[in-house]
Amino acid sequence: MAFGFATPSPSEVPPGLGRALEPAEWVSAGIPLLRSPREVVVGLHTRHLPGPATTVVAVLGPDERIVAGASFVRANSRPDGWECRNVLLSHLRRIVPHDLRRRRPVRTAVLLSCREDPPGWTEEDGAWMWGLRDACTLHGLRCGAYITLTRTGWRVLGEDRGGRRPCLAPADRGGRTGDGSPAADGASRRAAAR
Repeated sequence: MAFGFATPSPSEVPPGLGRALEPAEWVSAGIPLLRSPREVVVGLHTRHLPGPATTVVAVLGPDERIVAGASFVRANSRPDGWECRNVLLSHLRRIVPHDLRRRRPVRTAVLLSCREDPPGWTEEDGAWMWGLRDACTLHGLRCGAYITLTRTGWRVLGEDRGGRRPCLAPADRGGRTGDGSPAADGASRRAAAR
């Protein structure tokens, strides 16, 4: 006779259980505010020229200048926080060495999520927020802002800060960015990320 709890089969466990953050959890996590979010967004937009379904992960130095960044196109599937964390860790490992030997983090990672949807919080945002927070812990960075970029502008989720420029260029504008300048090809975009 066995005592204890029966382990549920994988099909009985909801996907992503506990691997997403609700907006209230994100706000209560004590994410540091950006001194100048517009500068960060403009800098990321200029370097990466993101389109719809693009995510940009960037590392900021203590002075909030962009030290490194990487952009990638997200899969169409509904992400799980664990998968988001692994993707972010993979990119962070390529662009900056870890800071795990420091007593406290001095650099901050931020995430810019570009999409056609409205600028408010979505379940996908919750998974990326969880992934960003966990990836930062595992790479020795401070977890920073989560920013969305849509056709109507940009917004720092969890804060009441945003703006209309830059914005996401519609996919049908023939490779133009939100400010009307020509978009770079993939090779130029990757080079700008370094």
